[in-house]
Amino acid sequence: MKILAVEFSSEHRGVAVLDDQADPMVMGQICEQGGRRALDLVERALAAAQIEREEIGAIVVGLGPGSYTGIRGAIALAQGWELGRNVKLLGISSVECMAWGLADLGEPMTAHLIIDAQRNEFYLAKYDITPRACLEVEALRLVPAEHVQRLCEAGEQVLGPEAAARFPGARNLFPQATMLGRMALERSHYVTGDKLEPIYLRQTDYKKAPPRRIIS
Repeated sequence: MKILAVEFSSEHRGVAVLDDQADPMVMGQICEQGGRRALDLVERALAAAQIEREEIGAIVVGLGPGSYTGIRGAIALAQGWELGRNVKLLGISSVECMAWGLADLGEPMTAHLIIDAQRNEFYLAKYDITPRACLEVEALRLVPAEHVQRLCEAGEQVLGPEAAARFPGARNLFPQATMLGRMALERSHYVTGDKLEPIYLRQTDYKKAPPRRIIS
């Protein structure tokens, strides 16, 4: 099955096309910094993979947390595609995607993964990373910036999008569309478009798409 992975939760937006029957598995990928339109990146990734839209069997979306506009745009793209092509959909935490990206590098560590939540707060989750595996030991939560600063001062491994620019000693790490797609190949809990919603720990007025209607 050919999978389209869309990860727009950070400034490093990425789209990848993967095929579990192909070698190499990753057929095409595009990653750019900035606000290029979602469909532009998708079309370029499809062109790199040399396939047509009709060949996509599933779409996986990074649910964040992160850029709320980017995540909503990715979800809207997946929902529209489902309506037009009846593809399978899957949503995966962008934080978990970062953790598996670290595991793929093979460097054992205890990692504190952060994402800017604005209002001088950060999303934070803690993972134990081993080669090819990761374990969440502290669930995602909101913490003040001072908490992250103390982790850095204590010599802890702090990583996340643009983390190095905010905290001395922290390292930049971005969720990658290719890893998102590889994770999707190992999962089967697909959902309908109305079940996709951003990971957002504050109350929000985000409105989900209505259930699909069959018009006879």
